[in-house]
Amino acid sequence: MSKALNLVYGVGANDADYQVCLTETVGGRRRSVWTCPFYKTWTGMLERCYSEKFQNRNPTYHDCSASSDWLIFSSFRAWMSAQDYEGKHLDKDLLFPGNKVYSLDTCAFIPPDLNRFMVDSRAIRGDLPIGVSWHKARQRFVAQCRNPFTGRHEFLGYHASASEAHQSWREHKHRIAIAYAEMQSDPRIAAALRTRYAA
Repeated sequence: MSKALNLVYGVGANDADYQVCLTETVGGRRRSVWTCPFYKTWTGMLERCYSEKFQNRNPTYHDCSASSDWLIFSSFRAWMSAQDYEGKHLDKDLLFPGNKVYSLDTCAFIPPDLNRFMVDSRAIRGDLPIGVSWHKARQRFVAQCRNPFTGRHEFLGYHASASEAHQSWREHKHRIAIAYAEMQSDPRIAAALRTRYAA
């Protein structure tokens, strides 16, 4: 019974044989001074999958889950410790677009800038295709894409239809993805990037 009460987000079993968080008392208040990076990543994954409060703020994570073996901390830690994870984000859908399950077969660690490059902002962009907006004064569709290497939004032209503007965005995005692919040490990530935005 006590073990069930200690489950993280109601599902995750923390079976660590060491203290995963260290705290100290300052001015009569306890504060965290260190958290195990494996534990922090694991609990972040569980929050995205099983926290109703988090999912209400981030609806794209509805219906996400973790594989049964990753509900056990030591299993996740064993996988993560063998990855190139420092300074990177745990990603579940670069290798398999649309994937909703965190598992050793579907996940990879990717740089933060690449993670931002992959976000499609579906929840906030409205009804138009990604990369497309409407220019009221010109009565034309605008294609634009943020270049992660420069940090700037690049204008890709005016178009007669939303589909043409989206295609312009896709072609530009593909060129950037190819450049990213050449920088990757993980061949799975490089392969996924080369095909991600291909027509």
